[in-house]
Amino acid sequence: MCPNCRRAVKDCVCPKGAPGAVKPGAVVRVGREVKGRAGKGVTTVTGVALSAADIDALATRLKKRCGSGGTVRDGVIEIQGDHRETIVAELVKLGWPAKKSGG
Repeated sequence: MCPNCRRAVKDCVCPKGAPGAVKPGAVVRVGREVKGRAGKGVTTVTGVALSAADIDALATRLKKRCGSGGTVRDGVIEIQGDHRETIVAELVKLGWPAKKSGG
């Protein structure tokens, strides 16, 4: 999926025909959700402009860093537990402009 227009890469409508092109100033958001998970919290990472294989590799690296399980759903990385600070620090170390979102 294209992280900008949220369509399949082959149906992307982003300008200049560049699927997944990140706008200047676009930030990777790291938040926490419990909705639909029986009260169990997960840390979500959104706005990562990578291919599906690269997102999977990044998710694997973040899961190992946090020592926790997780998955990738519709281009959103979900890590079990509240690991926002750890994930933001790791993403900044990798060169991504990451910020915590939510409360």
